[in-house]
Amino acid sequence: MTLCSYAQEYDTFKVNDGTMFKAKSFFPKFSWDVTPMYYHFGDIDRVLKSDEVEFISERTNFICIEKSHAYNQLGDQVLGTKHEVEAFHDIKPETKVLFYYNSYLAWPYSRFNKEFTPEGIANNPELAKFLFVDPKTGKLRQKTKPDFSYYFDALNPDFREFWVASAVQGMRISGADGIFIDRMNVGLNSDYPNDKIVEIAKAKGEMMSELKKQMGPDKILVGNNAAQTEEVYPYCDAIFFEHYNSSVTNKENLLEEWNDMSRIAKDGKISIYRFGAKGKKKIDITLGATDTEGMEQRSKDQLEYFHACFLIGTQPYSYFQWNWGWNLEDGNLVDYPALQRPLGEPKGQFKRETPNQWIFTRTFEHASVWVNTETKKAKITWH
Repeated sequence: MTLCSYAQEYDTFKVNDGTMFKAKSFFPKFSWDVTPMYYHFGDIDRVLKSDEVEFISERTNFICIEKSHAYNQLGDQVLGTKHEVEAFHDIKPETKVLFYYNSYLAWPYSRFNKEFTPEGIANNPELAKFLFVDPKTGKLRQKTKPDFSYYFDALNPDFREFWVASAVQGMRISGADGIFIDRMNVGLNSDYPNDKIVEIAKAKGEMMSELKKQMGPDKILVGNNAAQTEEVYPYCDAIFFEHYNSSVTNKENLLEEWNDMSRIAKDGKISIYRFGAKGKKKIDITLGATDTEGMEQRSKDQLEYFHACFLIGTQPYSYFQWNWGWNLEDGNLVDYPALQRPLGEPKGQFKRETPNQWIFTRTFEHASVWVNTETKKAKITWH
């Protein structure tokens, strides 16, 4: 079943507490027909083939093009994004395609960041003022595995001005319908200097406020892991739940996220709930697909549990993402029939079996969901 009903004018939905969600005119069209899907991927080597565009378009109308897409072919992430914006809009004009930009890591794949390399800094030392200096070494902080990047210094007001201008320009040149901003989780254990967290969170809020203003009123601003960053949250149209390690997939955090999804919906914002299948041995960040052997079957075996975790907490304008990595070949071209089965509207909010157990249920028009987040077992019964 394809998402043909996305073309219809759905714009008002009931949140689990009975309040009404009124979609903004620039949001993607939402439907409960099947599990609402979001796709986020890149291929560092090339642009998409026409059959790949068709495959993804049949499954979603909400997409982000990753940070190094087509870099080896076109030499610029912006051009890679532009190519896919045009390709997706050509086959399905209502599709919303996002430009990716990072608020902390200076990935050198876009025209704006291409000089943030050791060679670029050596040729133009002034660029170093935009980058974070490690107080322990007195040198620019570097991320070296699996690929290289410096870190931005959000506390520099000149950098913030440069960053906002770059993000807006990237969106406009590419023709994207909005921007996905990475690294919005500013807190303890979030890789930021602990003694600077309060200042950095405030700076990130200023960056996102100005970005939202300069983007214009009809573009989507997505904040990755921004649900608990109160300085950033007000300026986001959508909140992304990345689930980047085991600490954010434990039973306590999943329950907190379901409550977050309800809060986000009540605020008229989008939730994107991403899970990755486990079992891939090598780590990669858009350097090309690695260690894919056996992963398609493992992802199919693991899908039901994570799909159920999404369905327990889903609200109007909640989207599900499922793969095992950010590369195009890391599950983004795999057919998962369960994700295209008729779903229908939820019949109320989730129920917890007992207050001290971790078993939850929820019923939809065409599905009954049971999940135990302590044992990580689930069952979706389709009817």
